[in-house]
Amino acid sequence: MCPTPAPDGRHWDGSPRATRRPRPLRVTTTSPSRLLRAGQTGRCRQCGSRIDLYPRPDQRPIALHPAELATADVPESCRWHLSGGIAYPHGDNSAWCRIPHAVLCPHRTPTCQAGPRLEAIRRQLAVHARRLIDTGALTPAPPATPRPARPVVQLLLCRYLAQQRLEDLRCVAQTCHRHRCPTPLLAGPAGMWKLLPTTARNGQLALPDALMAVYDLGHLPYSEQLRWRTQRCPAHATAPGAADLALACWEPFDPLLHAAHIHTRLPHPPPRPARRG
Repeated sequence: MCPTPAPDGRHWDGSPRATRRPRPLRVTTTSPSRLLRAGQTGRCRQCGSRIDLYPRPDQRPIALHPAELATADVPESCRWHLSGGIAYPHGDNSAWCRIPHAVLCPHRTPTCQAGPRLEAIRRQLAVHARRLIDTGALTPAPPATPRPARPVVQLLLCRYLAQQRLEDLRCVAQTCHRHRCPTPLLAGPAGMWKLLPTTARNGQLALPDALMAVYDLGHLPYSEQLRWRTQRCPAHATAPGAADLALACWEPFDPLLHAAHIHTRLPHPPPRPARRG
């Protein structure tokens, strides 16, 4: 007896087969941010471990360890919890919490007193980083250069502290292949380094009258400064329908909190990307 094969779209008994069509991720028009939640994962540039990026209440990004930890193993000052896609710097009275990756990164100095459980995780991440370096999958961070590792950028009449060097900044938009755009932010018109006065915000103590190196974009048109603020390449700056796959790495500059990133000398200008074609 030769069995009769089931027709396409049905089970062996003839019942219809339920097929689920893949549904692409979409961003609602009422969303305050065009960041896709599935695109908030990344890799630490120091140890290569996976991290989850979330905005804080002040919209500054923070890198959290991807796994939840028991609250009893995490110091109170290092406990974070998520609510509505926002990371809050305290616990939520539950038995589990999230912890910043900076506390566990083996290439950074711990910001709080770690217990046995956190030290064990740090050792695991250190072994994982060593394996990535030995296999060539991870390149250690280059030594310090004359250019600031985290430059201060002035745009839209405000100053921001970048999370990385200017030449390392790239577009955060999603391409048609659902990958992050590899185009650097310096692909369009660039600014210029200037020595500008170090000013404090309203309500803060006055700082000594000194000059600091600032990458000034104030001479560029408003549309170009807005492109830098949203961290998009010239092609995606005019494509409002494209979603973001990463957070813009701008942090409001505070001369008192970020005194370590103040440089009194002009650095060498960043190299311009080579033109294609």
